[in-house]
Amino acid sequence: MNKFETERRFAQRMKDNYPPGTRIMLLQMGDDPRPIEPNTRGTVRAVDDMGTLHCDFDNGRQLGVVPGEDSFRRLTDQELAEEQEISETQDFGMKMQ
Repeated sequence: MNKFETERRFAQRMKDNYPPGTRIMLLQMGDDPRPIEPNTRGTVRAVDDMGTLHCDFDNGRQLGVVPGEDSFRRLTDQELAEEQEISETQDFGMKMQ
């Protein structure tokens, strides 16, 4: 298998594993002049043909997360449930006012 095919397969794996809407947590940014703080959560907007995850972070920033350069993980089912619970609580509070 040549280098192009290896890179294409890697990018496809990233697209399959991190479809748009996937919630991630950034653990550490590699070599970025304005890194996003560790443990910031975000939502995958798209994955490009290089395998970079383009994300909308909860702090309002948008940035590409580069596998191998940046460290990140998917949110667990428990973390997703907690986010949903917080969101529903906030929505309920807004409706009560």
